[in-house]
Amino acid sequence: MMQNTIDNTVKKLEKLGGESILLPVDVAAGELNTWLQSNTESIKTLLNSYGAVVIRKLPIQGSKKLERVLTTLFDDKLLEYNYRSTPRTKMRGRIYTSSEYHPEETIGLHNENAYSNEWAMQIAFYCVKPAEVGGATPIADSRKVYQAIPAEIREEFERKKLLYVRNYGDIDLPWQEVFQTNDRKEVEEFCSNNAINFEWRGDNDLRTSQLAGAAYNHPKTMEKVWFNQAHLFHVSSLGEDNEKSLLDTFEKDNLPRNVYFGNGDEIDADMLNIIRKAYEQNMITFDWHEGDLMLLDNMLFSHGRQPYSGSRRVLVGMAGVMNASLLTN
Repeated sequence: MMQNTIDNTVKKLEKLGGESILLPVDVAAGELNTWLQSNTESIKTLLNSYGAVVIRKLPIQGSKKLERVLTTLFDDKLLEYNYRSTPRTKMRGRIYTSSEYHPEETIGLHNENAYSNEWAMQIAFYCVKPAEVGGATPIADSRKVYQAIPAEIREEFERKKLLYVRNYGDIDLPWQEVFQTNDRKEVEEFCSNNAINFEWRGDNDLRTSQLAGAAYNHPKTMEKVWFNQAHLFHVSSLGEDNEKSLLDTFEKDNLPRNVYFGNGDEIDADMLNIIRKAYEQNMITFDWHEGDLMLLDNMLFSHGRQPYSGSRRVLVGMAGVMNASLLTN
């Protein structure tokens, strides 16, 4: 028999910080389906109200089961992950590993696919195995990040918009992995359908560029959110030594990835450092426990990853397509 439901646990919510919540539950593996049927509507209500919910220690066995759970909670089928910016592995169904980026490195806070004109509205992370040391997935309220950035910087970014430029190759991800195809015509069709300029260079090299916004009004709350990845795509995000090494090797136009203002102007690295500090000031961190499920409104909350050691396994699923053309800047 279940010992906890959301309705009798919600009074004991532990604040993570800001408007996100940690919800401890106690569900036996054989009772998960019954628990889900009883609590799905309450979870949806909490996610809509807070924008971020962590359900502690749900016994979900396998990626196909996780896909079914997320399809129920998001009330939508999960999305394929195309036009990637980090390496990851597809599991069974539409579940993926979290970014398979060097464990000693930090992945800065970001909203998923905020470099694109189309993205998922909901994203979920499920902890199969926490790292022995570190490996947290911090989050930050995109509304608070927006307010923490000086108005003059916000206004310039919003007015000029952003131009993301990517050159696919051995240093960054190859285009075959980013677009999940070996067919150049499929790449061209995807780019054409998503307002991405493309240029084939040489025998098999590809360059793309895409104009995207810097901030949007959330479609439900109508609150302004900071929603871009300029601070991650800009070459300055790599640190001084790596930046110098890349610029010694490549012309700026040929960097694996970089970002400019929409009119082609360079973005001052000092501005980006201020933006990075705004994320850091609003960062919320918690330790993963085995079986933790974190649900995020992808526009209201950014996420990242802290360095870790030892093995770590966190799975990801996304749902709910949003296109920038449907929103106001």
